Amino acid sequence: MIEQNKAVVLLSGGLDSATTLAIAKQQGYQCYALSFRYGQRHSAELQAAQRLVESMGVVAHQVADVDMGFIGGSALTDRSIDVPEQFSEGIPVTYVPARNTVFLSLALAWAEVLDANAIFIGVNAVDYSGYPDCRPEYIEAFEHMANLATARGVQGEQVTIQAPLIDLSKQEIIQWGTRLHVDYQMTVSCYSADSEGRACGRCDSCRLRRKGFEDAGIQDPTNYIYKPLNSL
Repeated sequence: MIEQNKAVVLLSGGLDSATTLAIAKQQGYQCYALSFRYGQRHSAELQAAQRLVESMGVVAHQVADVDMGFIGGSALTDRSIDVPEQFSEGIPVTYVPARNTVFLSLALAWAEVLDANAIFIGVNAVDYSGYPDCRPEYIEAFEHMANLATARGVQGEQVTIQAPLIDLSKQEIIQWGTRLHVDYQMTVSCYSADSEGRACGRCDSCRLRRKGFEDAGIQDPTNYIYKPLNSL
């Protein structure tokens, strides 16, 4: 019997990470999902992640406690900063400083323990909010660092950082995930979701998501608290 390759998949509970998990499974990986309780405004996305791992069949799911709230500087972890309802140019206040670097570092450590040869992350550089750690050059640089900094890497067993959504529009992501039978009703993308997982319909994440469904010609299954604002 040929042993399956293993992959650590970063799973926030949102649309992009759910699609990424489905892609990793389609590629034949045994998937180990890693989520984070990092001081974010709500737990709805972690509840969504749990629903996804139960329905999509992962080998194991870990939720790591990494409180980034003490750093501040982001509307997602600092309640003194309002989540914006208007899309803005440049890097928005929803950017969490160094979040993907922290998350990928812990995923890399778990991948070493598991002897996994891939880490999947659902970052996107097309329909995204201007985050510097969602760019292809960042992913390439982290992969290079990962293979310098680990026992697996220096022994010649390379780990790859897979970002299959990096060059796709939200429309294309939704279309791909739909072909893979991702249940997007289970996902939560909103920055300000309530305790029931209902989306605000007003933050830029909600509006990007809504536009993706509109452009894809697929009914948006999101449960909104308010009537959504027009998409971007």
